[in-house]
Amino acid sequence: MYFGMVVSREREIRNFKKTKYYKIEGIFGKESWNFMAEWKVNEKSKMYESVKLYNETGFKKEEDAKEFIKTLAGKNAKIIEVKKSKQKENPPLLFNLAEIQNQCTKRFKIKPDETLEIIQNLYEKKLVTYPRTDARVLSTAVAKEITKNLNGIARGYKDEEVQMYIKKMVDEKYSTNLVKTKYVNDSKITDHYAIIPTGQGFENFNNLPDLQKKVYKVIVQRFLAIFYPPAEYQKLQVTVEIENEDKKENFYCSQKVCLKKGYLEILKPDNKKKENEDGNENQENNMEILKNLKKGQEIDVQNFELKEAETSPPSRYNSGSIILAMENAGKLIEDEELREQIKGAGIGTSATRAEIIKKLEKIKYIEINKKTQIITPTLKGETIYDIVFRSMPDMLNPKLTASWEKGLEMVAKKEIKPDVFMEKLTNYINSKFDKLVIKM
Repeated sequence: MYFGMVVSREREIRNFKKTKYYKIEGIFGKESWNFMAEWKVNEKSKMYESVKLYNETGFKKEEDAKEFIKTLAGKNAKIIEVKKSKQKENPPLLFNLAEIQNQCTKRFKIKPDETLEIIQNLYEKKLVTYPRTDARVLSTAVAKEITKNLNGIARGYKDEEVQMYIKKMVDEKYSTNLVKTKYVNDSKITDHYAIIPTGQGFENFNNLPDLQKKVYKVIVQRFLAIFYPPAEYQKLQVTVEIENEDKKENFYCSQKVCLKKGYLEILKPDNKKKENEDGNENQENNMEILKNLKKGQEIDVQNFELKEAETSPPSRYNSGSIILAMENAGKLIEDEELREQIKGAGIGTSATRAEIIKKLEKIKYIEINKKTQIITPTLKGETIYDIVFRSMPDMLNPKLTASWEKGLEMVAKKEIKPDVFMEKLTNYINSKFDKLVIKM
C-alpha cells in the first residue's frame, strides 16, 4: 500500500541516528604530481575482522584510526595492480507514464497528476502518443515506420537545439533501424507502446503554455537519444600496497573519464554542463597520472589523511519518486536496467497511481510540499496507519497489492482462471473480517 510506504519511510527517518566513522586516505607520488587512494580492509590486513572497524573502509573511533595511521609511517609503498577498462553506457529506454512523471517532478516540481494532464493535452493536440502506458519500448510495426516521426520533427519543430541534434544524426549517418535493439520488444507491450513524439500537431504548438512546451521537449530529447551512440568511458583502477609488519595494507584509487559523450549530448541536464566539464578536466589530469603507473613500481608516500564520514538517513519520497516506487512494488530503484527487470509486480496502473496520490492528499492523510514536492504523512494519516497496522498489518505492505495486481495480470493473460483468482481473493478478505468482527 502506497500510504504505508510513506509512513514507514517517515518513521525510518525520524528514528534514524547518525553514526560517525573515520576513513583513511593516502596521498602517493611526488609533490609535483600525486594521487589520492582510500584504504580498505582485506584478508591480509592487520585490521582484518577487527572489532574496531565500523565497515570495510572506516573505524568506529577516531583514536583507533589515528593509531593505525602511525603503524604505516615510514613504510614502503608499491603499485600491485593497474587495471584498465573501457565501458559503454547505452541511452535509457523511452518514457512510460511513471518515468515521465518522475522526470517532471524532478525538473519542474509538478505533481504526477499535473504531468498526466499536460501529456494528455499534448496527446489530444496530436503531438505525442497515448500517455497512459506502462511500456518503455516500441512495437516492431511502429519501429519500422519511425522515420515518419523523425522527419515530422525535423520539418515542424522549430527548436534550434533539437534541430542541431537531428542535423548531427544526418551528418554522422546514425542508424534509424531500431528493430533489433532493446528499444523494440513486442512482448513488453500490452495495449500501448512508449510515449514518443508523433512528428505531427505542430500547428497547435505555438499556442501551448510554456510548461507544456518544456515537457514536450523532454519527450523529444528522450526519443532522439535512442538513435545516438552509447557514451564511452575509460576506467582505471590502481591498487597500492604498504608492508605493515607481517601484514599488507591496500589503498584503492578508481578514476573514470568520458571519452565520447554519445547520447549524453542530448540528455545531460543543462544546469550541470559546466560543473561536469570542470570536473572532467580534473578527472583527465588524474587519469594522466594513473596511466603512467606500472605494476610493481615503488611509489613515495606523501601523507595520510583522516576523513570523518557519517551515515545518512533514507530520503523522503517526492511525488515523482513515489510513482516509480509504486511501479516497482515499493522499491525506489534508480538504476534503469534493474528497474526494467523487476517490472510487472507494481502497485496500481499507469492510469491510477497519480489519482491515488491526489486522493490521499485530498483526505489529508499526506501533505505534499508545493516547492519541493516532498511527501510527508499528516498526524491524521499516521493515526490511521497505526489502527490498520494493529488490525491488518499486511494491508500496509506494498507486496500484497503487487501480488493481487500480478494475479489480475495472470487472469488477463489466461494463465489462471478468473474463478481461481476470485476464490483466493474472497478467502483472503473473509479471513481478515473474521479477525475484526466480534461474533455474538
